[in-house]
Amino acid sequence: MFSRFRDRQLKVLGCCVLLLAFAEPAYAQATLKLSSSAFAPGSAIPKQYTCDGQDYSPALTWTGVPAAAKTLALIVDDPDAPMGTFVHWVVYNLPASVRQLDQDVAKAPTIAGGGQQGRNGFGRDGYRGPCPPPGPTHHYHFRLYALDTSLKLGPGAGAAEVEAATKGHVLASAELVGTYSR
Repeated sequence: MFSRFRDRQLKVLGCCVLLLAFAEPAYAQATLKLSSSAFAPGSAIPKQYTCDGQDYSPALTWTGVPAAAKTLALIVDDPDAPMGTFVHWVVYNLPASVRQLDQDVAKAPTIAGGGQQGRNGFGRDGYRGPCPPPGPTHHYHFRLYALDTSLKLGPGAGAAEVEAATKGHVLASAELVGTYSR
């Protein structure tokens, strides 16, 4: 009788171990994914989103924001610029509940619905699209960060300030890369 009881306990224990082995831990983060209806990952950014067109910001959407996230930050830059990495867009303190930025976000210090826009490499608030010199293709990195805090930054913060303020607060990140050449 004792051996049957022990065998049942071992079976139950074995099932629990299997369940735990395949269960997602409570602290596991969602997989943040960033996309755009304007261009596919690794493909050319259409002219309307560049200085050769209307210079609209492309529509962006994302999924997988961790439940613990308080805000989001977005930095768009071109590491292929002749003088070093050039910043095209800085967004921070976007509420974590926001799941998209529409096309042509107003070039203003604040974003309708929450969030702030910082200074780009042109010294202005908001998005400024690709505008590389003639030559090889440039790669534009759209990086989205889910943060566990609001950033204590004033209006017009630059990319370096935002990146420094995010240290130790990034719960998840995603990247979308588009290309452009002239």
